[in-house]
Amino acid sequence: MDHSDHGTSTSSDGTTTMSHSMVPYLHFAGGDYLYFTAWRPTSAGAIAGACIGLFLFAIFERWVAALRGVFEHHWKHRALLLSSKYSSRSEDLAQALEPSLKGKESSTSSHEQESFQIPSYLPRSPRRTIPPFVPSQDILRGILYAFHVFLGYALMLAVMTYNAGYIISIIAGLGVGEVLFGRMTTGSAH
Repeated sequence: MDHSDHGTSTSSDGTTTMSHSMVPYLHFAGGDYLYFTAWRPTSAGAIAGACIGLFLFAIFERWVAALRGVFEHHWKHRALLLSSKYSSRSEDLAQALEPSLKGKESSTSSHEQESFQIPSYLPRSPRRTIPPFVPSQDILRGILYAFHVFLGYALMLAVMTYNAGYIISIIAGLGVGEVLFGRMTTGSAH
């Protein structure tokens, strides 16, 4: 079977139609569509430009991951402040009263110290295991996550062309981006 025509076919009325068939193996040749039909690098310069663009695009993806990590850190501390602001537990009261009890140790007998307890009628709220829903940060978190996933899928589509130059550029860009921004990401941002 000859594949040299790359999807060119001639119909019975003499018109020629072009259909691009994807090469199912790693190659360095041009002619692969990259995201849009208008972006089809065929010359060596166009392929080099596409590789540079993909390299920068991969660095941008790592920057967005770092941005998510920075925001997650900020949101975590903000949620802790919000949850502690509205939480009044008797354990917190006991810790606050402890220094004043230590000052009275010399004047009270050991029997009186053992009998002192925090009243049981104080409200006890269970410790919060899930941060509260804060629309201003949770909606932005969802938007950032969706954008980050979009970037990942866009890089995956470029890899699926099997163009080795594109793949090498993406891997190099992700590596450089991780060197530049990796310390700012969290475990969930990868």
